[in-house]
Amino acid sequence: QVQLVESGGGLVQAGGSLRLSCAASGRTFSNSAMGWFRQSPGKERELVAAISAGGSTNYLDSAKGRFTISRDNAKNTAYLQMNSLKPEDTAVYYCAASFVGFTSAGGYAYWGQGTQVTVSS
Repeated sequence: QVQLVESGGGLVQAGGSLRLSCAASGRTFSNSAMGWFRQSPGKERELVAAISAGGSTNYLDSAKGRFTISRDNAKNTAYLQMNSLKPEDTAVYYCAASFVGFTSAGGYAYWGQGTQVTVSS
């Protein structure tokens, strides 16, 4: 089992920045891929950014150049640095862990409770 707790969400103006954190406990964090998903009302959940156990990264096209995913295995924590935020980035953001790969959303079996990000125009 893996327990995940997100933090760092909030209200920010367009063009601003936020850094989300995801603290993990349970199974060996360094062996897992970590992903950040988001879901807004009426829309499907989407994988925004992912990082493999080895540090390879993958991003949603709309997040490329603005968001950066990283991990600190010593702290069992994953991060999502979000810059140049837009109103369309408004959503509940979830972190998730996978032990079967990092680019497929279906591989993520462990989920946090989510944190709200609201970007005002």
